[in-house]
Amino acid sequence: MVIWVNEQIDPSGILYSCIACCDEEMAQECHQSFQERLTEQQRADGWVARLRTVESWDEVPANALKLD
Repeated sequence: MVIWVNEQIDPSGILYSCIACCDEEMAQECHQSFQERLTEQQRADGWVARLRTVESWDEVPANALKLD
């Protein structure tokens, strides 16, 4: 099983928001949305939108919105 994890991380490395799902297309759309919603100031300050995969729900951050 592949689980797609979208994360927005603030400049200090703290996870700000996270959405996880098993649908790659939905994950890609979510990632694009995360990217587009970062302002230029947030980007300059070091905010990051990251998309990664994991193999188990146990590897998904506990505070994530989990869509299955």
